[in-house]
Amino acid sequence: MCRWLAYSGTPLLLDTILYKPAHSLIDQSLHSKLGVETTNGDGFGVGWYPEGGNGTPALMRDVGPAWNNRNLRELADHVTSPLFFAHIRASTGTAVQQTNCHPFRHGRWLWMHNGSIAGFRSMRRDLTLLVDPVLYPEIEGTTDSETMFHLALTRGLEEDPPGAVARMVGVVERVGHEHGVEYPVQMTVAVSDGTTVWAFRYSSQGSSRSLFYSTRVDSLRRLHPEVSFLQEVSDETRLVVSEPLGDLPGAWNEVPESCYGVVRAGDDDLRPFAPEPA
Repeated sequence: MCRWLAYSGTPLLLDTILYKPAHSLIDQSLHSKLGVETTNGDGFGVGWYPEGGNGTPALMRDVGPAWNNRNLRELADHVTSPLFFAHIRASTGTAVQQTNCHPFRHGRWLWMHNGSIAGFRSMRRDLTLLVDPVLYPEIEGTTDSETMFHLALTRGLEEDPPGAVARMVGVVERVGHEHGVEYPVQMTVAVSDGTTVWAFRYSSQGSSRSLFYSTRVDSLRRLHPEVSFLQEVSDETRLVVSEPLGDLPGAWNEVPESCYGVVRAGDDDLRPFAPEPA
């Protein structure tokens, strides 16, 4: 499978999150502890929003492993962002090519996924035909993840992200069952419009891939006044990750099964998630 992180908060150099933590995403590309594979070397991607929140997010994606990419190292040392996604890929069968690397982008929206659609090869045509014809030309790669994104866009992602993801999962499960697949969906998904991050943990079997969110910064400051990073970021700063970036006591909380979180200015939220039948 894959590993990913979503950061929202005080504008930071990407290096601060991608490289500096003890178990950073770059370290996880070689030494994942909670993923299906230890090594995630089938490409990577970073998507980031400019300070001020105006404009579409930028993307950098490549097919090589993240751990030795000099362009990523250079970019991380010079790009500052208040909201960014990063993803390291372990292919579940589709080609190792740039158009299959996450995050995926549509206008101001970013999407990334860990997991798979079971039996995707057999149902790919049926699922693709359910994508809005206006959106279909935007599908550049061959992954189930990108198809899921465009199915969610077709079902109203830009107006109602949680509802659209629930309807997308409902469609995939229906088509999967029609093809004899008992448990079609395995996913952790992050999606953002540049101001809010939605993160979902769900699987048809009820045994989803790992997902964690960081504890409120004000609480962590009280627990760890010696950690300088916590003094430098705002109370609004939050991370959502496939696996913790370090072992700081009290810093990480597991997203419950079949739930989604909303990270935004003000109070964040954690809610139950269920597919909508299609």
